[in-house]
Amino acid sequence: MKLQRIYDKALVGEAITREEAMLLWRETPLYELAAAADCLRADKVADKGVVTWQIDRNINTTNVCVSGCRFCNFHCKPHQIDRHFITPIEEYIRKTEEMFALGGDQLLLQGGMHPALGIEYYEELFQTLKSHFPTLRLNALGAPEVAHIAKVSKIATHEVLERLRNAGLSSLPGAGAEILVDRVRKIISPAKPSAEEWLRVMHEAHEMNIPTTATMMYGHIETIEERIEHLIRLRDLQAECPEGNYGFTAFIPWIFRSEGTQLEKMGYTTHFSPTEYLRLIAVARLVLNNIRNIQASWLTVGKQTAQIALHSGANDMGSIMIEENVVSSAGAHNRFDQEGICRAIREAGFTPRLRNQLYEYRD
Repeated sequence: MKLQRIYDKALVGEAITREEAMLLWRETPLYELAAAADCLRADKVADKGVVTWQIDRNINTTNVCVSGCRFCNFHCKPHQIDRHFITPIEEYIRKTEEMFALGGDQLLLQGGMHPALGIEYYEELFQTLKSHFPTLRLNALGAPEVAHIAKVSKIATHEVLERLRNAGLSSLPGAGAEILVDRVRKIISPAKPSAEEWLRVMHEAHEMNIPTTATMMYGHIETIEERIEHLIRLRDLQAECPEGNYGFTAFIPWIFRSEGTQLEKMGYTTHFSPTEYLRLIAVARLVLNNIRNIQASWLTVGKQTAQIALHSGANDMGSIMIEENVVSSAGAHNRFDQEGICRAIREAGFTPRLRNQLYEYRD
């Protein structure tokens, strides 16, 4: 009876408490939890029989990074000159032309927190790309990168966001959230901005009506309580978004991949459980009453689990990701092309619809 009252609260859009969310996680049978989340999914999205997907390309601006993340194999330190790179503009242009030829409309630009790259570098990069490709969408630089650019450039994060938007920024990805609890962050990413700073940058973006997403990397050192705290903090921040502004357009959780990472050497290895992932998707749908879209991370959990997630609260399959280097370097090797992602969606019983970053349908 107690669980039914929690379901009823969630289904009418009322915010459930931390204690109620913990009760759902620990005591609810998965089939029952997934059914409640699927019902809420059908109520939240415009076309309940549709699952959306996207075509974009992830180009890494640089692999030089001072953040010290212990889950990342991709980065190198500034002194490792035999390994480091900064992507040249010619490569951006070539890869963007390839992306447009494949039907994409957006670059996901992410990279390391490079100690020598300030706001002027990114302004020039964005302006150059937009001059070559006026219709290109730039989904670029997570909150930690924005905070780092502000520090390097000795300006406020609000000014960084404003200048980037003026240079062509379309939206801000949710990278760098990991777990929004500082106990966890101090261990897995000791030099990365705090949870409060991540939330503050996103709040500034929301006030400026820059669309953002929110992520979670789970399955390492965090507790269940800290996962729930992460969800609550996202929901509370979304509640502060000015009415009519985009705020968080989607929530995207993925499993930590440990292959070759420092965390693996510390004894934290990937133990992927499909049922645990589905429980996370379902609880997220019930907790995040003000975030409409939840993405199934096929890259890290595989096709079959992602398909079941579409019946457990998720309504989006993300991008075919023409290029992805960071998560793949730690052991995520799943791949989809356009035909494959559409077939997977149909096999799950839904109609695939191509979308843009704002979750608007594309022809």
